[in-house]
Amino acid sequence: MDKQVFLETRQLSKRFNDITAVHQVSLNIRLGEIRGLIGENGSGKSTISAMISGMLMPSGGEMLIDGVAYRPKSMLDAREHNISMIVQETGTIPELSVAENMFLGEEKRFAKRGMIDHRRMNQEAEQALAAIGLQEIDVTRPMHTLGFEQRKLTEIARALYYDPSLFIVDETTTALSHEGRMLIHQIMRRLRDSNKAVLFISHDLPELMEVCDVLTVMRDGSLITAIDKPEFDEEHIKQSMVGRIIEGNYYRTDHDGSHGAQAVISVRNASTSILKEIELELHEGEILGIGGLSGSGMHELGQLMYGGLKPESGQVMVYNRPEDGSLPVPRILNSIKTAMDSGIGYVSKDRDKETLIMEASIKDNLVLSALDQLARFGLIMPGAEKRFAGKQMAELQIKASSMNQSVGELSGGNKQKVSFGKWIGNHSRILILDSPTRGVDVGVKTTMYQLLYALKLEGYSILMISEELPELIGMSDRILMMRDGRIRKEFSRMDNPTEAMLIGHMI
Repeated sequence: MDKQVFLETRQLSKRFNDITAVHQVSLNIRLGEIRGLIGENGSGKSTISAMISGMLMPSGGEMLIDGVAYRPKSMLDAREHNISMIVQETGTIPELSVAENMFLGEEKRFAKRGMIDHRRMNQEAEQALAAIGLQEIDVTRPMHTLGFEQRKLTEIARALYYDPSLFIVDETTTALSHEGRMLIHQIMRRLRDSNKAVLFISHDLPELMEVCDVLTVMRDGSLITAIDKPEFDEEHIKQSMVGRIIEGNYYRTDHDGSHGAQAVISVRNASTSILKEIELELHEGEILGIGGLSGSGMHELGQLMYGGLKPESGQVMVYNRPEDGSLPVPRILNSIKTAMDSGIGYVSKDRDKETLIMEASIKDNLVLSALDQLARFGLIMPGAEKRFAGKQMAELQIKASSMNQSVGELSGGNKQKVSFGKWIGNHSRILILDSPTRGVDVGVKTTMYQLLYALKLEGYSILMISEELPELIGMSDRILMMRDGRIRKEFSRMDNPTEAMLIGHMI
């Protein structure tokens, strides 16, 4: 017996100026079902979820809920129609408390004699968090005091608080630890078993194949096929996504790790409140992988090596090689300005908040770190900006209507390319990349891996922080595994480490 259709789209379309993001997509989302939505970056997945959730208005077609026309004007409007959504990047206000964030826009529910009853708001926030097993979070704390994963989990609790009939998960799991992913999987299955509908968007194909009952594949804004779980086949799904057969391994194929003798950054017995007695060197022409569980200290290590986190003891040194090729000059790395002056670029795990300016154009984001290079007599020439941005867009194959398009309108993969481009374009020879392929599809991953390997061969130094063990094994010259703020084990590429070997030093 067919499950009941909760939401139907008919010939749904969306255009941005001359770009067609979604083209006449007809889709049924059923109660008691987890439907996966997969496709390359720019295929239209997130645009569909944005229209369903009220974030975007369709350019054509229609949507129906239980057979009745549905055209939401906002996410609050969608919520009133029993649809809740969580997105890839955090959508919280840092200065407000956890409880205030959870009930943003719903304050009137707690009004009492013209005042907000914060005690009742806090109690309901605690109940919402407890419902997904997060009793340890203090709801009176400002949101900015929570870690990325805790912030994301509070958003999930907020979405579920309203008991949605349709729960949309857009790329959220790619930002979470293994434990966080398992929690979301459990929540989605619980909703399905309670006869709710789930729309799950992800680039992680094995994850989708494990969790979903049906997979819908999109390409170039169109719906290509829908596949039921018994017919799931990884290679067939990949081919449907990209329109071609993906051959070979997209990681580097050499087996001997290599790098120059000269260190470019040296961390000497550095400790913070989280990191303990860190000793490491990053060398010229090296990809140094850093792995561990969320909370291991690996993300803080990236901040330390970019000057955003100061050691309480020990020090971080950066070695700049003069243009004449003579021996590098050591310098204490104790600020972000020192890092940038020393040719260090940093791409944060929380890309949309810490690396990009979402409201600004692609051009403005790309030139931001190269203003000193582009300035002539203290002035920035518009022509120089355009040439610089155009070169980066072409080299990184950034897909957009123009360089003046807002970064916030781009797909996840194209946002990440802009993040890379702003540092590569200004000739930063040291790159600290935290979760560099998070939220990007297999095609963009291939492009990024090829770029990283090419940069390594040109002598660039890359610190790659990742929770994806195959990525660490496939791309690194050396891998340092972290646990409880300490480096526990070093692997060389020549050791041929396996995932099991790495896991043994993570937990």
